[in-house]
Amino acid sequence: MTVRPAEAADGDAIAELLRLADYIVPFAIRTACDLGLADLLTDGPRPVAELAEETGTHPPSLHRLLRALASTRVFAEVAPGVFGLTPLAEPLRSDHPLSLRDAYPLLPADIRALGRTGHTLRTGEAAFDLLYGRDYWAYLGANPEEGAAVDRWMESLNRLHLRTVLSAYDWSGARTVVDVGGGNGAFLAGLLSRHRDARGVLLDLPHVVAAAPALLSEAGLAGRCEVVPGSFFDSVPTGADLYVLKTVLPGWPDEPAERILRNVRAAMRRDSRLVLLEAIIPDGDGFDVAKLVDVHTMVLTGGRHRDRHELGRLLARAGLELLRAVPTPTLTLLEARPNGTCPTPRQEER
Repeated sequence: MTVRPAEAADGDAIAELLRLADYIVPFAIRTACDLGLADLLTDGPRPVAELAEETGTHPPSLHRLLRALASTRVFAEVAPGVFGLTPLAEPLRSDHPLSLRDAYPLLPADIRALGRTGHTLRTGEAAFDLLYGRDYWAYLGANPEEGAAVDRWMESLNRLHLRTVLSAYDWSGARTVVDVGGGNGAFLAGLLSRHRDARGVLLDLPHVVAAAPALLSEAGLAGRCEVVPGSFFDSVPTGADLYVLKTVLPGWPDEPAERILRNVRAAMRRDSRLVLLEAIIPDGDGFDVAKLVDVHTMVLTGGRHRDRHELGRLLARAGLELLRAVPTPTLTLLEARPNGTCPTPRQEER
């Protein structure tokens, strides 16, 4: 039977769709990270029976998971029932300098919400809120184990971001830096470690910054960084040279995002600067990870990633002027300054 060109093209399209629509591999990778399988293979390939004993898993089931991942080049079956690392698996080790082990958590609440993406598409509302009766951030505050997993996820991404964004901007002129919504302080610690003349202030919710003193102390920065428990919807520490909002605004729709920026603007001096670190939505229909993360954000928090023009308008409404945008291999760095007006801070309830 002769295969017509159109049929061959359809076959290629079907194969690609089957690959893209599969969620077995993502779940398998996340489960492997959760079990720490890459760590157990650091010294070389090992039999499934040994791996199962150390992870408390069922040997035949673990073999089937590893076999599936080996077929995608994540791990390799070097002999029957014996598995080792591959280049794709190396970054899943905890001791890798850019470890991604914690970047792929298995969070049941996230997974359940993503299963209700249709609700968000029909209503424009976060599916997470429908399922759990509270917003994503309140849920994490009430569920510390999942909140800690999200913190570890952000720390793993911070290692990548610190390698790329710090070299894209001259941070040396800032003697005081306020990291607004800075989580447990991992990014600010990385910044201060590289710029020893600067002092830092970390602002985030009390349960979020609870782990920050230990992290900063371990980094030798306890004397150079103040931890301020609080909400950026209430107020922001005043008078700093530089304010940083790293991947904060995408977590919120436009109105609360503008409230955050207004509070930052109210805290700034006339010569202060604001640095936004964002995954910017580019023009066109080419692939960009920001477009994928935007769907995740939409479903979980009701927030949105924005393009450069949308961010410029949001900043202007808050009394800030966008000066420049500097792409990096991970995030885009956007610098802004006060535009001469100072809108009244909005401190409405979330």
